[in-house]
Amino acid sequence: MKKAPLYSRSPRRGSPPASPGAPEPDGPSPAARIPAPARAGLGGFARQHAPLLWALAGALVAVTAMALALRLLPGQRPLTQDDIDAAVRSSLEKEPLPSAAAKAYEAILPSVVRVVGLMSDDEEAEAKVDEKAEERAMQRSLGTGVVIIDNGTILTNLHVVSGAKKVRVRFANGHESDAVLTGAQPENDLAVLRALNLPDDLPAATMRSTADLRPGDHVIAVGHPFGIGPSVSYGVVSGLKRAFRAPDGEKTLSNLIQFDAAANPGNSGGPLVTMDGQVVGIVTAILNPSEQRTFIGIGFAVPIENAASAAGMTPF
Repeated sequence: MKKAPLYSRSPRRGSPPASPGAPEPDGPSPAARIPAPARAGLGGFARQHAPLLWALAGALVAVTAMALALRLLPGQRPLTQDDIDAAVRSSLEKEPLPSAAAKAYEAILPSVVRVVGLMSDDEEAEAKVDEKAEERAMQRSLGTGVVIIDNGTILTNLHVVSGAKKVRVRFANGHESDAVLTGAQPENDLAVLRALNLPDDLPAATMRSTADLRPGDHVIAVGHPFGIGPSVSYGVVSGLKRAFRAPDGEKTLSNLIQFDAAANPGNSGGPLVTMDGQVVGIVTAILNPSEQRTFIGIGFAVPIENAASAAGMTPF
């Protein structure tokens, strides 16, 4: 679409027709050739619009002075793409953009919860009066979950809540609630919880298919390792369709995502997230040949397709 013109050069009405021939050298002056009413009209226009005319004259002088100054500047040259790139780099150095991992963490954080399984009525009673007792209980059954439906539906690991007398969740904004187990998928170590009391405007995480996930893709793991959190670690997808046998040898998990973002006890049940802030897996296990149960660079997550089906959601 063409831009509207800034001005229009329409002919003035009432202007005398052009003379077919050149005026005589000794003819009347130009002012004399303008009829008296026209001269009066021009004078009236000048008096009526004097401020505008002075402003136009001042603008003309300023533009002329600027043009002369630019012509007199030594070494003046046209702006190049290199100049633009340098200016952008300088701006980014002064105010760097957040990393992709930081943006992914900000996107998923409101949907991450801490999950605590209280294993006995005594622990529940002690936790109400003894903060240290609660901490001891959390060390035995502490994990992470992620909200996948804004009605309080939470995905976590089954081993986090298995055998618990009571399950308690803490949302990202500090709001706490009891939760009940509404579903389980033992073959994938998955549990579905439902929080009984919700914070305002609870956001559900965005999930995405793992069909286009590739080794080398960047991911973050978000959780509460050793009760510290929420914490974020950064790494890559190390492999797909992995199998893992639990240390007790009771079951083997298959079709797992292998990743190298740090994960430790307490990360179980937390989301594995791509750089666009979307969940592709639920962290479920770490591999360590020793008995330390600490991270050595190999973690596993259940693909979100399996996790979503545990909650009765249609697979991607």
